[in-house]
Amino acid sequence: MSPRDQLTDALYGLGWGTVKKLPEPVAARLGRTIADLAWKQRGKGVQRLESNYARVVPDASPARLAELSRAGMRSYLRYWMESFRLPAWSAERIRGGFDPKDVHYLTDGIASDQGVILALPHMANWDLAGAWVTTKLETPFTTVAERLKPETLYDRFVAYREGLGMEVLPHSGGTAFGTLARRLRDGGLVCLVAERDLSASGVEVQFFGEATRMPAGPALLAQQTGALLLPVTLWYDDSPVMQGRVHPPVEVPESGSRAEKTSVMTQALADAFATGIADHPEDWHMLQRLWLKDLDPARKPPAPEKGTS
Repeated sequence: MSPRDQLTDALYGLGWGTVKKLPEPVAARLGRTIADLAWKQRGKGVQRLESNYARVVPDASPARLAELSRAGMRSYLRYWMESFRLPAWSAERIRGGFDPKDVHYLTDGIASDQGVILALPHMANWDLAGAWVTTKLETPFTTVAERLKPETLYDRFVAYREGLGMEVLPHSGGTAFGTLARRLRDGGLVCLVAERDLSASGVEVQFFGEATRMPAGPALLAQQTGALLLPVTLWYDDSPVMQGRVHPPVEVPESGSRAEKTSVMTQALADAFATGIADHPEDWHMLQRLWLKDLDPARKPPAPEKGTS
């Protein structure tokens, strides 16, 4: 393990070992302080966050974008402070820490035994939402985690999420899809963070007026297993309770090839995500490149010739 990897692993270990012991108001203040320091430094992550917000709020002034990116970093650090503390939260605190709207779509799906897929973007605290499902609804679920480096850090994340009642599968290796399909055919629940394509072979969709790729997995699983596909968006308000919404099911089209159906369904997911993100952009934690124009220089429009505007 390189010295940098050792430092990264040690810092996360410090977070889970120390922050969870802090009183909640102290942890919240610490998160805001770290967020503001990172925002003032304007590193690559903050600049990318601001650039992504410019797509979500295209008419925002530079001052408004700076305000959004500061709020976005505070929201992001709230996620981390909560996540470091979640293993120490009581069941009562978890049950009272999330207030999703239209949750009947989820509970009705669970009761139907047809299997349910929850697909959500990187908004607010998806780990808290998962802990709420396992605690409040007493329903275990299966999810997929990106392989992180160093391996010890990935192991920390797996142990953390398994401690919250989740079954965690590695994103790499090619076996996750089959396991997810089996869980769904058995009437189980699967939760997937699904607005960023890690494979570079996802489905092209329009997202805030520009092309990007999103994973095909949720739509393919719904087609192959008959499971209900539900988009979910999350956000914070001024209270300690996270808010969320379960959106209406994404239906499988009656006609078309598998690829065509997958395209239509993934676009419907993108549209649901965009609705939630537009309402609460500061709670969308996308500090990476997402749109194809940013990922693929060949898709960028040509630079204007000298003397033109």
